[in-house]
Amino acid sequence: MDLVYTTAGGVVGAAVTNYLSMNQERRQLRAAVMQQLLRVQAVRDRACDIMPNRRESPSRHSVGARLLVTARFGVTAVLEDGSHAEHAQREAISDLVVAALSAGIPRGVLDFAGGGEERALQCEVIGMVDLRLGGVLGESLEELMTQCEEYRQATAQHLLRALWHPWQTRLWMRVRLRVLRQNAAALHRRQEAAMSVLAQPEHINALAQLLGAPLSDRDPERVDNPRLPD
Repeated sequence: MDLVYTTAGGVVGAAVTNYLSMNQERRQLRAAVMQQLLRVQAVRDRACDIMPNRRESPSRHSVGARLLVTARFGVTAVLEDGSHAEHAQREAISDLVVAALSAGIPRGVLDFAGGGEERALQCEVIGMVDLRLGGVLGESLEELMTQCEEYRQATAQHLLRALWHPWQTRLWMRVRLRVLRQNAAALHRRQEAAMSVLAQPEHINALAQLLGAPLSDRDPERVDNPRLPD
């Protein structure tokens, strides 16, 4: 009987230890995802200005959505410290993907979360261009920014649901991804409409003069072929 109790106690103790260890690991993985998500959001918050394109060749691994606005207007978005906003965002999203995959978050959820942040940065650049031109978009810019923020928050919430409630997320994933895909398409159309106004020749020329450099550094392969999440 002593042997039975000793063996049973050892099995229970090992199970409890293993459970606590796994629970601690999950908390650490979730904390890492939260930290990286905040880092990605901080990049957008720190974007403060645009400057003429530095005439660097766009990276071939960059997706179209990241270069859509800056390529069309031949500008570079910069952070408060003068660093390249798109490069900083790309690096932050890459680290978020690594942390989230380690935590077991499906790749489809990550694509929308990263895409939401990319589109939010695009809208920030549109706002900066419009500000330089004296506010030609009017109330439509506010509507764009509101729709963009709602989409960004929706993608972030979907990521957090997958992080904290993975089984519930899997049950409703197809429905939610379908809604996010529709919202992404609607936001894309509104972005295109805003850029079409800002890209009129008189505005392009005025922007070039305001920035003190010709805006000729554009990547034609990426201007009219943005990527929407699948």
